[in-house]
Amino acid sequence: MDTFTEGETMAVPCEGDSIIEPYEGMEFESEDAAKIFYDEYARRVGFVMRVMSCRRSERDGRILARRLGCNKEGYCVSIRGKFGPVRKPRPSTREGCKAMIHIKFDKSGKWVITRFVKDHNHPLVVAPREARQTMDEKDKKIQELTAELRNKKRLCAAYQEQLTAFMTIVEEHSSQLSKKVQNVVNNLKEYESIEVELLQHR
Repeated sequence: MDTFTEGETMAVPCEGDSIIEPYEGMEFESEDAAKIFYDEYARRVGFVMRVMSCRRSERDGRILARRLGCNKEGYCVSIRGKFGPVRKPRPSTREGCKAMIHIKFDKSGKWVITRFVKDHNHPLVVAPREARQTMDEKDKKIQELTAELRNKKRLCAAYQEQLTAFMTIVEEHSSQLSKKVQNVVNNLKEYESIEVELLQHR
């Protein structure tokens, strides 16, 4: 089974003059490697990739699955005010295209394509790489904020570990101190009893 890494960006989607298509079961070393592959595939076929929804772990927030599709996926919703359009409507780039791949983090540690929809409902146009933009500004901002949130969670987890370790040390020292105090109290009691005994025998 083929497994692709981020370093294979240019070579993966093309063998000679033929384009390698995604297929169910195709493996990648990381989510980013899958994005790079599908983006390059999209460029060669003639559409623009859109990073779509993802599923996260409820335990630590890690991304477990992701959909990558065509930027013409879905439909634009018109925003209208009480007395008509709020702004001049722009031409919609959404056409309800269903083309996509679904990738999932596997227990093997790889990212695997679990679903591939090839057909588009619109003409495909191959454009120069420089003229394309794989993600709009909103997608980029979401990715930046997601990365920042992930880093904050890691920091919080590290701080929690440090705090737990500190509390453990404090508890151990408290326990040792309590034992020392108890030993002192016991020694004092023993000394007092001996002193009483001596006084009685005088």
